[in-house]
Amino acid sequence: MAARYQDLGDGIYCIDTDLYRPQMAACYLVREGDAAAFIDTGTYHTIPSLLEVLAELGLAAENVRYVIPTHVHLDHAGGAGELMARCPNATLIVHPKGARHMIDPSKLQAGATVVYGEEGFAKDYGKLVAIAEERVINATDGYQIDLNGRTLVFYDTPGHANHHGCIFDQRSAACFTGDTFGISYREFDTEKGAWIFAPTTPVAFSPSEWHDSLDKLEALHPSAMLLTHYGRVTEVSRLLHDMRISINKLSGLAHAELDAPAGRVGRLREQILSMWLEEIFKAGTDLSEGDIRSLLAVDAELNAQGLDVWLQRLVKAKTSL
Repeated sequence: MAARYQDLGDGIYCIDTDLYRPQMAACYLVREGDAAAFIDTGTYHTIPSLLEVLAELGLAAENVRYVIPTHVHLDHAGGAGELMARCPNATLIVHPKGARHMIDPSKLQAGATVVYGEEGFAKDYGKLVAIAEERVINATDGYQIDLNGRTLVFYDTPGHANHHGCIFDQRSAACFTGDTFGISYREFDTEKGAWIFAPTTPVAFSPSEWHDSLDKLEALHPSAMLLTHYGRVTEVSRLLHDMRISINKLSGLAHAELDAPAGRVGRLREQILSMWLEEIFKAGTDLSEGDIRSLLAVDAELNAQGLDVWLQRLVKAKTSL
């Protein structure tokens, strides 16, 4: 299948990673002259498409200077090792808490195999390739990346994951947000604009830190947010407000289940889907309930699992006092 990508202008290209379905997950190519950087990589299976896009733009793997996963969840960084292996001049830029999993991905692969099974993991994610430690830079908050004179700035943005960073492009004033600015699938766009929600994927949901991270992004006055799930959104102020509401609603649903752990994930999944359905229909979608449930099934399950893990953590912290 030919790579699907969109030229967003300013030397930025949004590339569909074809995970599960079209327009579910993206990564980004930033070009400055003869130098390129990838922000997020998709999975092992994505890498031929990334190199195909490079070739269509008249660049080679040798032109890639940086590979920058926003965090090490496999839909964002599963292909980082293979991409680094194909790009001999590239350096990996990653959050310090995620670096060890890129250098030795065995624990990531073992954990994912338990979740998806060996066959499922191989089908959707392929394999994880280790990256030599000397090719990895641990990026702290404010770390600046020079791409042929174009400055990209790495910001520490926990909340969705404690090893999450966002990248601000000073040239375009756009921010590559990974999952920190939420998930906004284009299928749910209406005349009222985009719909967005917070992904509370296991295992490090932290509402207070997430709100702080949104404050940090807001202070940058970005022209657009470039989401891994999915694409560019420009209604930054409204969607920032909606993201805050989403975080609060989801944590509220979870708190109501704090003392009832039996069957909690299933109940949370249905409550989340019901909440999302109400929001989406209020926005004026033409999609059917069945279509919406199908498009959001994976996210609802992951959000429910993540909230359950968060509640377990709250109980553990309370009992340890």
